Amino acid sequence: MIENIIIGLIFAGAVAYLVNTVRKQFSSKSSGCASCAGNCQVSKIEIPTKD
Repeated sequence: MIENIIIGLIFAGAVAYLVNTVRKQFSSKSSGCASCAGNCQVSKIEIPTKD
């Protein structure tokens, strides 16, 4: 009986972890650099102006 509860808690934790990971990947609040694995370097883009 206690083994089933422990296995159920582990399974629920694993499912929650996966759901959270997928939610973060598709979140619109992300910076757009999720596929770079932290190696992205965003540089400042300069737009030329007409003088």
